[in-house]
Amino acid sequence: MSARKPYRLAAWVLGAVMVVVGLILVVGGGWLIVLRGSGYYLLAGLGLLASGGLLIRRHPAALLLYAMVLLATLAWSLWEVGFDWWQLAPRVALPCVLGIVLLLPWWRKPVASPLGSGALALAVGLTIGIAVVAQFIAPGTIEGRLDPERRAQVINEAQVAGENWPAYGGTNAGTHYSSLDQITPANVGRLQEAWRLRTGDIATSTSPPEITNENTPLKVGDNLFLCTSHSRVIAVSPETGDVRWTFDPELSRMGADDFSGWAHMTCRGVAYYDVSDYADTAGSGVATGGGAAGSDEGPVAPRVPSIGQTDVMCPRRLFVPTADARLIALDAQSGERCPGFGVDGEVDLTRNIGDFAPGGYYATSPPVVTEHLVIIGGHVTDNGSTDEPSGVVRAYDVGTGELVWNWDSGNPEATAPIAPEATYTRNSPNAWAPLSVDERLGLVYLPTGNATPDPYGADRDENDETYGAALVALGLATGGVRWRQQFVHHDLWDMDTPAQPVLLDLQTPDGMLPAVIQPTKQGSLYVLDRGTGEPIVPIEEVKAPSGAVEGDFTAATQPRSTLNLLPPPLTGSDMWGVSPIDQMLCRIQFHALDYRGQYTPPSLNGSLVYPGNVGVFNWSGVAVDPARQAMFTSPNYLAFVSRLIPRDGEDDPEASASEQGVRPNRRAPYAVELGPFLSILGLPCQAPPWGQVAGIDLGSREVVWQHRNGTTRDSMPFDLPIPLAVGVPALGGPITTAGGVSFLSGTLDQYLRAYDLTSGRELWKARLPAGGQATPMTYRGRDGRQYVVVTAGGHGTFGSRMGDYVVAYALPRDALP
Repeated sequence: MSARKPYRLAAWVLGAVMVVVGLILVVGGGWLIVLRGSGYYLLAGLGLLASGGLLIRRHPAALLLYAMVLLATLAWSLWEVGFDWWQLAPRVALPCVLGIVLLLPWWRKPVASPLGSGALALAVGLTIGIAVVAQFIAPGTIEGRLDPERRAQVINEAQVAGENWPAYGGTNAGTHYSSLDQITPANVGRLQEAWRLRTGDIATSTSPPEITNENTPLKVGDNLFLCTSHSRVIAVSPETGDVRWTFDPELSRMGADDFSGWAHMTCRGVAYYDVSDYADTAGSGVATGGGAAGSDEGPVAPRVPSIGQTDVMCPRRLFVPTADARLIALDAQSGERCPGFGVDGEVDLTRNIGDFAPGGYYATSPPVVTEHLVIIGGHVTDNGSTDEPSGVVRAYDVGTGELVWNWDSGNPEATAPIAPEATYTRNSPNAWAPLSVDERLGLVYLPTGNATPDPYGADRDENDETYGAALVALGLATGGVRWRQQFVHHDLWDMDTPAQPVLLDLQTPDGMLPAVIQPTKQGSLYVLDRGTGEPIVPIEEVKAPSGAVEGDFTAATQPRSTLNLLPPPLTGSDMWGVSPIDQMLCRIQFHALDYRGQYTPPSLNGSLVYPGNVGVFNWSGVAVDPARQAMFTSPNYLAFVSRLIPRDGEDDPEASASEQGVRPNRRAPYAVELGPFLSILGLPCQAPPWGQVAGIDLGSREVVWQHRNGTTRDSMPFDLPIPLAVGVPALGGPITTAGGVSFLSGTLDQYLRAYDLTSGRELWKARLPAGGQATPMTYRGRDGRQYVVVTAGGHGTFGSRMGDYVVAYALPRDALP
């Protein structure tokens, strides 16, 4: 074999590869043009095909032609996406690598040409130079600072957690804020693990596909209270994590121990009640809602509490929602059932509900507790059928478990306790997210979902249309509607109101206003007067796309808050990939789907839903600092695809046990296929960032800073030497503290992170043993240290590592202020 033969063979092999790739781009690019997409891929394919053919023939023009292809690719990329590195990379990285390979002797010598070699070297150098410059540019990032000296004139203590963390959101106001300030931006870097607990509650082959560990612990006095996916409750020492007692509700009545057919299983938290917290108001009527200003219920006689400090059993109690639809009251000190509550310490939440599949109805979120009431909503499985359980919200006597009132959105005026033989309205909109309460105003706030199925609403009645995808305020005394504000009209996109409403006294030029802030899946942050429901921040009705399937309709407009983190509409240039080929295929998918911006109606062809039904915000919500009048948020940006499937009589399509995949929608004309908008490699088809953190000044109503958050670690098929900081989704909420430090653990990579609330700068992170898809909490221990605790148990459908961990962090003693 002559010395030149290996070079010729190498040139032939590489040329053949270029021809094959060129053919793929020509075919795909031609189809993309038919779909009215970019013509680049066809032209690039032709250029690659020609240069590969020339290389096979060892023609001197091969390098020159490829240099022209690379320069044209660079120019097109800059025209489409500018200096956005994460958008440039899939367009130019592999073509640039190919250019480098062609300059190596094995491939350059057979087609040696000073002009071709020089032109290609210039094209490669220019591409590398622009890539280096793009590393220092972050389009879409907002660099600003919240005013670190700003303080509200008055802080409502009902909106602030302190030494303890007695409610899911810190308090019943849901601010996720603590007045503790031991941990600061100056010392947070010294946080270290204080203790670690394994609960023993792990996913098995009989678990649902979406088994999740979303628990936010409570801390009151000498105990930290946890719940697990299987509704087990554990009390531990706040300083050491040593177990004090456990309670297992034994989820057996819903079908042995096999839960694999359920859509999901979770416990976000338990609720705490201490009668001594109301010692100064007992018998005053303050907490009952009676006589509140503007009440349409009229004065209400004070109720005598059915539980008192002198009671031997359970003056301090936990309320535990179970996955088999029970509400159990436990003595907070011993973990024993409270015998005076319901029957043997529990209330049967399936009463008056009617038939449902196991797992199809239960409370995923903790109840909310007032002086006299424990109030609970419920999850209803989406898109199972048009005959699902009611979305009723029920208020029980905190002491006896007696039903005091029920609010069924399908029969909203009838709030008196239902008759034993009656059934609540089937399929009525529910309230599955955590609730909030203002006991001084006498109102409980319900974020509502929709009547199922989500993508087809022709059969909904007037009440469904009125109360779906809304925030509804009920009077505490009788459960009567005081006001409601709807956020999606005739929702066909699963835009449930997903998060706990945040109650905040908002400082304005007109003085302090009682506000409620509602985060939503569609990205709007609605700011309303919590007494009247009137907007404080303007809400605009924006034109929405039409074109629902036959028999259904769409609303002409949709409400949008002027304070929002809504992303701009997607375009073909927003499609992403790790190479030009999978990016091209994503563009083909994009143009083949129905998409006319937000609220494109579901279709038989398949519609792109952006933001998708995971939402910009979900159950994890936001954190608000009442002192600084600032908000810390973690918005997500993922597109989903919704495709309607005509049903053939009563035959069900092959359905998924998860709430993604094909869902049957029994008794509706269409089943629906739901899922994220992914490439052939399983990565999002849209360009990053897919998750960010943002800081909002609530006084000026401005997003002051916004940064990409999280890396590709733990979400790639293989670990890269350096995880890519693309910004990944987070499912798990933030908290913030008076020390000016915010914490978030919900990202796809397994970290608990700390941020400077003023600037959003990441200050510290700790590696978690599993996915941290839960909201952290903080408290002060008896040793004087401020602890930050997070559940690290993973999330089935989110794809993070499963586990059974609860981890606590604190400053070492020599770092205490």
